[in-house]
Amino acid sequence: MPAPSPRIDALRWGSVEVEGGLRFKDAKLFPGGAREWDWNETGTRHSPGIQLADVQELLDRGAHVIILSRGQLGQLKVPPETCRALEDLGVEVTVLKTKPAVELYNQLASQAAVGALIHSTC
Repeated sequence: MPAPSPRIDALRWGSVEVEGGLRFKDAKLFPGGAREWDWNETGTRHSPGIQLADVQELLDRGAHVIILSRGQLGQLKVPPETCRALEDLGVEVTVLKTKPAVELYNQLASQAAVGALIHSTC
């Protein structure tokens, strides 16, 4: 069984605080760790939104459940193709605004191999 996914301790506009004292603007969380989600790595923009390339690291690190946050106001898009590609791989995917995404992620963090992309602003 993979290492547990770290809990999110606090969420504020522009800040995601993860257990262990880590703080990010946007976060990639996965079994055994977390790091800054740098949109420039894959060319992510609010539109077209989260691509499979953004999620690949979570899969590579053992996540079988993926939570994608659309931002606190829901401005970040998630194309249907991204969800379909994950489902085709047998991955359970949930798309929510950031606050409910964080709540669900924390509920699952100790129970499942969960990964998440958390966008802390818009």
